[in-house]
Amino acid sequence: MLTAIRLKKSLENSSSLQGIIYLSKEEDLEAYPFEEKEKAFIKDRLFIKNKEQVTFANGTHQLLLLKQKESSSDTYRAEYARKAGAKAWGFLKELGNPSIYGFGKGTHLVAFIEGCMLASYSFQKYKSEKKSFPSSIEVIAESLSQEESDYLQLSVNATFIARTLVNEPAIYLTAPQLAEEIEALGKEYGFETESYDEARIASLKMSGLLAVNAGSELPPTFNIMCHRPEKPINSKPIVLVGKGVVYDTGGLSLKPTANSMDLMKSDMAGAATVVGTMCAIAKLKLPIEVIGLIPATDNRPGYNAVTPGDVIEYPNGKTVEILNTDAEGRLILADALIFAKKYQPELVIDVATLTGSAMAAIGKEGAVMMGTASQEWKSQLQAAGESTCERLVEFPIWEEYDEQLKSNIADITNLGGPTGGAITAGKFLQHFIDFEWIHLDIAGPAYSKSTESYKPAGGSGFGVRLLTRFLSNYTNSTK
Repeated sequence: MLTAIRLKKSLENSSSLQGIIYLSKEEDLEAYPFEEKEKAFIKDRLFIKNKEQVTFANGTHQLLLLKQKESSSDTYRAEYARKAGAKAWGFLKELGNPSIYGFGKGTHLVAFIEGCMLASYSFQKYKSEKKSFPSSIEVIAESLSQEESDYLQLSVNATFIARTLVNEPAIYLTAPQLAEEIEALGKEYGFETESYDEARIASLKMSGLLAVNAGSELPPTFNIMCHRPEKPINSKPIVLVGKGVVYDTGGLSLKPTANSMDLMKSDMAGAATVVGTMCAIAKLKLPIEVIGLIPATDNRPGYNAVTPGDVIEYPNGKTVEILNTDAEGRLILADALIFAKKYQPELVIDVATLTGSAMAAIGKEGAVMMGTASQEWKSQLQAAGESTCERLVEFPIWEEYDEQLKSNIADITNLGGPTGGAITAGKFLQHFIDFEWIHLDIAGPAYSKSTESYKPAGGSGFGVRLLTRFLSNYTNSTK
């Protein structure tokens, strides 16, 4: 995996170029040491015949040239650049010392490099024969600053952390093991960690987490991550909550087919997103206080498993009739949202692979967003989503949806009606908040069975770049 950028401002040896040239327009070619007939050949292929790329090799140069794809939307121009970067990785990974050359003005060079780096991810832990790829890349560009380069490396590496956590099989990544992974990452990246065991969880009456865990032979954990700079610019922390169901069988409401279970190690992708984001902001040393909360367990139909029809009571007095044990994510998120109140947060964002309904509604192209936070918060989060192409679609949380959660024997049920499932899941969570809150349902884009451009098969790390950009923008706007 590409984990480091070696940044240079100018060509030191223009007689031999090995790697990728990224062009924003025809005039950019003048910055490179090509002969006139070579320039004519390249211009003919890219700008007259309108090819997306051209391979150029002679006795001294071994190059792939790609041009920037135009669009009326800045979001799409940047996304096209990322996808071009992903194509470039296929060429660069075969070179011993890969380089990217970008001397165009106004290009989306950062997005191009980002796509290349993201495409380089490879999860080979369980492969007996491991492939070797370059771990760093040389970037020669006048317009790229060291600050941009550092930010890019950290956000990509944090995305890799999230991908790897999602890709780990449940036989390894149990709830206790996730706690150990978080502790190790905290030491490496510089944030505080604490993990509550089952006894502490019981003492705090986290009934949702205990109920979901009741069918498992392995204990739950509740994990706290704290990024506390010496002089934070926010007087109240921002709290991130991630759903940490490390494996989901559906419990006694068993999932209908084996084919739907092979992806269920990814049901902790929300937790992975929060962990990755905490790694990024800690290493970036953002001057804001951020708390991460991860309730973690598996959901299995073992002895003493919670049954449909059971009723549990939360510390805030709310009683819940559990009609479907496969609607478990909202149960453990409720505990974390109640716990978040102790921090008197400025904003709480929860991230979860919560419903198939969200995936059915907008597919893998984005995530569902809803919540009670101000429009300003929502707009800032959506703007970060546009800049990273991890886009968000706001769903309503109208009062009418509360009707679907009514119970005959408790305050609410954990299951809505046959329609609006992503919304009723959010409405359930709303019963456990009294602060500005945004819910992100990432069920669609969190995991894929096949590679798509810079998104590999397996965990995508969706949300890490989004939240890191959102928090970075918040920092800059508050200074």
